[in-house]
Amino acid sequence: MTASIVLLSVFLVGMIAIGIWGMKKTATLNDFFLGGRSVGPWVTAFAYGTTYFSAVVFIGFGGQIGWGYGLKGLAIAFGNAFIGTTLAWLVLGRRARRMTQNLDAMTMPEFLQERFGSKYIKMFAALIIFVFLIPYSASVFKGLGFLFEKNFNIQFDTALLIMVAITGLYLVLGGYFAVTLTDFVQGIIMLFGAAIMVYILTGKAADHSGTSGFGGVISAITERYNQWLSTVPAAKQPSMLTLGGLVFMTSFGVWGMPQMVQKFYAIKNEAVINKAALITTVFAIIISCVAYYTGALSHIFYDASTLPMGPKGPDFDRIVPELLTKYLPSGMMALILLLILSASMSTLSSLVLVSASSVAIDLYKGHINPQISKANSLLMMRFLSAVFIVISYFVAKKQPQFIVELMALSWGAVAGAFMAPFFYGLYWKKATHAGVVAGMITAIVVNVVLYYMYSKENRALAAVTASIAMIVPFIVIPVVSAFTKPPKTAILEKAFA
Repeated sequence: MTASIVLLSVFLVGMIAIGIWGMKKTATLNDFFLGGRSVGPWVTAFAYGTTYFSAVVFIGFGGQIGWGYGLKGLAIAFGNAFIGTTLAWLVLGRRARRMTQNLDAMTMPEFLQERFGSKYIKMFAALIIFVFLIPYSASVFKGLGFLFEKNFNIQFDTALLIMVAITGLYLVLGGYFAVTLTDFVQGIIMLFGAAIMVYILTGKAADHSGTSGFGGVISAITERYNQWLSTVPAAKQPSMLTLGGLVFMTSFGVWGMPQMVQKFYAIKNEAVINKAALITTVFAIIISCVAYYTGALSHIFYDASTLPMGPKGPDFDRIVPELLTKYLPSGMMALILLLILSASMSTLSSLVLVSASSVAIDLYKGHINPQISKANSLLMMRFLSAVFIVISYFVAKKQPQFIVELMALSWGAVAGAFMAPFFYGLYWKKATHAGVVAGMITAIVVNVVLYYMYSKENRALAAVTASIAMIVPFIVIPVVSAFTKPPKTAILEKAFA
C-alpha cells in the first residue's frame, strides 16, 4: 500500500508540473487545442496510442474477450494495430494535416463546415460530440473511481474528486501541449508495466498449468479454451460475427472519432507521418496484445465454476483485476495501477478537450460571437474544459439511466456520423453538403434503431450494430451526392491545394 501511494503521489505531482510547463507554451487557442501544429513524431505517436487504449481494454474488454474467444481475441489486437493505427496514419494522416491547414480548421465540426460550405453542419456535428462524448468521459471517470476505491481504500466520491482535480489542473493549464507530454510519459509507463505484467503472469500460468515457457502456456490456453467451449451449447457459443464486428468497430471506428483524428491535425509536418505510424503501430501491438493475452490467461486460472460472478452471471470486469491482485507482488501491483491510470487519464483528457472545443470553438466562436478576441477564446476554452470535467464528474457519480444508454450508443453514433464524411471530405471532390448531412443523420438513426431492436437485450451484438451504422453512410453519401448540388469550385481548390 505504501509503495502504491508513493508512486501515485509522484505520478500526480508530475502531471501537475507538466500542466504548469504547458501553460507557459500556450498563448493562443491554436496552441491550446493543437499545440500550435508543432508536435513531433514520438510525442504524437504516443498521444495517439494512449488515447486509443484506455483502462477499458485492460479491464472489461480484456477479460470478456479473453474468456469468450481465448487467443482468437488477438484478432482485435492486430486489427487495432494495423487498421486502427498503421492504415489510419497512412491513409488519413497526410491528407488531414494538409487539408485542415488549408481550410484553417481545428476541429472535426469546423473541418466539415469549411470543406462542405455550411455553417449549420458545424452546429449539428458539435451537438453530436457534446451529447455522446460526455457520457464516454464519465464512464472513464467512473472506472478510475472504482479502481482507487478498491486498491487505496479511498471512498468512491473522494477518489472521483481526486481524479477530477488532477485531470482538470494539467488539462486546463497546459492544453494540448500538456496532454501530449503527459501522454508520452503515460505511454512509457504503459509499455513498461505491460511487459512486466506479461512476464509475471506467464510464469504463474506455466506453474499453474504444469507447462514450461511461453509456448507451453499458449498451448495450455488453447487446450483449456477448447475444453470449456465443448461444454457450451452451439447456440450459446461466442459468435464469429460478433468478433468480426468488434474488430471492425474498434479498428475502423477510430477513423471517425474526433479525439483520434485531432492528432493528425496537430503534427509538425507531413514528414513525421511515416515515423509516427511505425511508432504507434509498435505501441498498439504491444498494448493490445498484452490486454487480450492477459484475458485469455483466464482459462488457465479459472474454469466455468470458479469465474467471478455478478447478479446476472459471470462478472467479466473482475477477471483481470482479480488475476492481478492475486498473482502480482504488491510493489508490482502499484506499477500496474499506474498503467491502468495512465491509460484512462490520457483517453479522458483527449475526450474532454474535444468536447470543450465543440462548444468553445464550434458553437460559441463559430455562431454566437465570431469576433471574440484570441485572449478571450483561450480563456473560454480553459473554462469550458473545466466545466466539462465537472459535468463528467456528476454524470459518473449519478449514472442516470439515459446516460447509461448514451454510453452504449456513443461509439457507433460518433464514429458512424463522422467516419464517412471525414473520409470523403479528404478524398472525394464530388461529395456534397446534402450527401454528408444525409450520411450523418442516417448513421445516428441506424445506430439507435438497431441498438433498441437487437443490442439492448443482447449486448454481444452492440459491435455489429455499431459497425453497420459506420458502413451505411459510405453508401448514402455517394447516392445523395449524385442528385444534389455539387460543391463550389472555390472550396475544392482551397481544400485540395
